[in-house]
Amino acid sequence: MGVKKGKSDVLSAVDRIKEAEEKARRIIQDAREKEASKVIQDAYDEAKKIKESSLKEARTRAYEKKKTIVQNASKEALKIRKEYEEADALMRKKSKTTMPKTVEKVAEKIKHFFEKGKL
Repeated sequence: MGVKKGKSDVLSAVDRIKEAEEKARRIIQDAREKEASKVIQDAYDEAKKIKESSLKEARTRAYEKKKTIVQNASKEALKIRKEYEEADALMRKKSKTTMPKTVEKVAEKIKHFFEKGKL
C-alpha cells in the first residue's frame, strides 16, 4: 500500500503543479490583456490630447486669418469710399461751374424753338 499511496501523492502533486501552472498562465494572460488595454487606453488618451491641441491651434489660426481678412476688407472699403467721395466732390464742383452755362444754352434753344419752330 505504501507504493500506491506514494503514487497517489505524486499524482496529486503533479495535478497541483499543473493547476498552479494553469493558474500562472491565466495570471500572465490577464496581465498581458490588462497591459494591452492600458496601452490602448493610453494611446487613445494621447490621440485625444493631440486632436484637441490641433483643433485649438487650427481655430486660433483661422481666427487670426479671419481677423486679417476683415481688417484688409475694412481698409479697402474705406479706400473705395474715399475715392468715391473725392469723385463725387469733383463732379459736384464741375456741375456747379457748367450747370449755369448748360441751362443758359438749353433756355436759348427753347426760346429759339418757340420763336422759329426749329432747334
